[in-house]
Amino acid sequence: MKHYLKKLEETVKSQWHKAALCDYGGESLSYCNIATEVEKFHFFFKAAGVKKGDKIAICGRNSARWGVSFWAVNTYGAVAVPILADFLPETIAELTDHSGSVLLFTDADIWEKMNPSAMPGLLGAISIKDESLLWAKDDVRKAWLCHEDDFLNAYPKDFRPQDVKYPTDNENDLAIINYTSGTSGSPKGVMLTYGAISDTVEFSQVNMPNSPKDNIVSMLPMAHMYGFAIEFVYPCCSGCAIYFLGKTPAPSTLLKAMKEVKPYLVVTVPLVMEKIYESSIKPAISKQPVKTLLLIPGIRSKIYATVRNKLTEAFGGNVRAFIMGGAALNPEVEKVLRRIHLNYTVGYGMTEACPLLAYEAWENFVPGSCGKPVHDLRIDSTDPQHVPGEIQARGANLTIGYYNNPEANEAAFTQDGWFRTGDLGIIDQEGNVFIRGRIKSMILGPSGQNIYPEDIERALATSPAVSESLAVDREGKVVALVYLDQNYLEELPAEAVAALPEQIRKTANVHLPSYSRISKVEIMDKPFEKTPKLSIKRYLYK
Repeated sequence: MKHYLKKLEETVKSQWHKAALCDYGGESLSYCNIATEVEKFHFFFKAAGVKKGDKIAICGRNSARWGVSFWAVNTYGAVAVPILADFLPETIAELTDHSGSVLLFTDADIWEKMNPSAMPGLLGAISIKDESLLWAKDDVRKAWLCHEDDFLNAYPKDFRPQDVKYPTDNENDLAIINYTSGTSGSPKGVMLTYGAISDTVEFSQVNMPNSPKDNIVSMLPMAHMYGFAIEFVYPCCSGCAIYFLGKTPAPSTLLKAMKEVKPYLVVTVPLVMEKIYESSIKPAISKQPVKTLLLIPGIRSKIYATVRNKLTEAFGGNVRAFIMGGAALNPEVEKVLRRIHLNYTVGYGMTEACPLLAYEAWENFVPGSCGKPVHDLRIDSTDPQHVPGEIQARGANLTIGYYNNPEANEAAFTQDGWFRTGDLGIIDQEGNVFIRGRIKSMILGPSGQNIYPEDIERALATSPAVSESLAVDREGKVVALVYLDQNYLEELPAEAVAALPEQIRKTANVHLPSYSRISKVEIMDKPFEKTPKLSIKRYLYK
């Protein structure tokens, strides 16, 4: 397996003047620009006394300069600490301090709300956007003032491709501490090695081939491992041009960018695809006379082909695969996507796996599954094919533990070294993985049955009135918390709206076994709070 930094080095040299990191509608940096800026930062780090293995935090919105900041840290041999820009300022300061970061790359507006005294080990803060010094202690300020001259003195005849050299003797060294923002509470610093990143890049290039001719749109948070690895590191190591959308775009902005960029791959979460289905696909196939024509086999296939082609064109027309992860796909949506033969697949991963645990190309993808294991997966169950048990994993892409958190480390691994995912699932005879839910969210029924909230939520999703839902345990009874589809409500009279809770309950219960049926539906007045990958923060609603 070739080290990903060797791949990056070769790509930088061979694609020197090609576009690499681009802000959609803004700045565009070539591989030459990246390499030059990275080298300048290396001079600054050295002058500031930053050593190999020191921690440097990065907290900002997606941008080309975010990518430069990361490559500068990563190729120097320091440990990058990506932190979500959506965290509160005090949380950003807390994680910067917890990680022991000596420098912080951030956005000016985020820094304005932070207090350096809350991070006593911090030596300086640098603006991601314009690479200016936001704050620094005296020695670091001096290093900053001289690093440009140091660079020019070292390369008086320009910085050239042959000057690029990145370290590759560090497979087992710590590369990243990535603080998760999960559904169950406080962030934990996931430690990932250079070897783990190399493994993910290698797997991605083999199973999702790309080349310098390809473009991709980055819309997931760069500080989250899904977007970081699949929308940034792996395509960058292949010479692709990456277009960053910055903050979460409106649907119109997203589709405009897709049409212009023409990405080879669309990486998203099921919720986005479900919204596209509800707003575009479902209305098109639900109207008369289309609904009647769908009953005629020959015409049905032509209608579905037209829908597929229009959807593909909306994303630029070059998409070789739609990859969804982070949650299960709504069964109704999945059924229609299969009928129109959309080239989609659903994967399974987590930050601790950098992030891939299971994946299958869309041509072989089995509906309802989340692919086949990337490395070793086992089910802690007496009957792994039929009785759900905890999914446990091992492989070169797995975390080496949680930073400065011995309690979490002790709970994370089995005695024989397998990582405990906390997810429940089964693996069929062909090796397809099916997620059944989270161990912590599982409800124990009154007669000892295991009730999986995710199964109940899939049943709730069959109602057109339901936008989002959670199943919770209330004194031994299953209660469904539901946020209604606001567009659907506009078409209903007041008495029909009042009857919705009971109607939703009965509709869902038709699809559920008797022991997990819903006793009550409670209507929420606003959407559920979510993580950056759009998973509901379950711990807030118990």
